[in-house]
Amino acid sequence: MAEMDNETWLLETGHEVIVRKTEHGESALTPFERLIYCLWAADYGIRNAGDLQAAADVHPQFQEDGRNAARDLALPAALALFSLDPAGMEQAYLDRFDSVVDELRTA
Repeated sequence: MAEMDNETWLLETGHEVIVRKTEHGESALTPFERLIYCLWAADYGIRNAGDLQAAADVHPQFQEDGRNAARDLALPAALALFSLDPAGMEQAYLDRFDSVVDELRTA
């Protein structure tokens, strides 16, 4: 079986987190799940609208929550991405996407 690419992994894993969030509430999410949800929201905004406004519509605190979860989990690539200002995150997102997802997949 071929290994799943990072975009597919994020979509599938993000879907699982969204289902868990819907069934049990956001407070039931682990820091790892919160980070996946925040990255999924950012990905949704960038790939569908070209900016992070759609991400903020889905999860208003996605950047702050993502930064806090990445810090709690000691994931430097994710922390660096979520620590950028919104314009910087928009510009860097696609270039940093694979390194952040690789970091999550091995965490």
